[in-house]
Amino acid sequence: MANTRYKRGLSYAADMAVYTREMAADNAQELDKLKENLAKALRQDVTDRQRQFLLLYYGQGLNMRQIGERMGVNKSTVSRTIKRGEARLRRCLRYGADRLLEEEAGPEAYPKSEHIR
Repeated sequence: MANTRYKRGLSYAADMAVYTREMAADNAQELDKLKENLAKALRQDVTDRQRQFLLLYYGQGLNMRQIGERMGVNKSTVSRTIKRGEARLRRCLRYGADRLLEEEAGPEAYPKSEHIR
């Protein structure tokens, strides 16, 4: 009885390995699109100050106190600026995702009244 389960498990594991590789390839393409859209939004859609604070926070791994000391502003100003920049990026990426879905499915699939912006 144990051998039967083991053999069934091997074929299932092989099928799952193939499925996982295929999904990883699809996800890698989607991740590349997301990274590209994020970089574009970071260049075009946030203010210079928000971009600078976001890059220091996420890119260099500085905490808000360190950023405040480096930039000569209060820690709460850094926090508020980062939160506003993140919100702006989320809005831009959400809009980009909605537009991408419309292009793939066609405009009739997503009536404008159902869009959340």
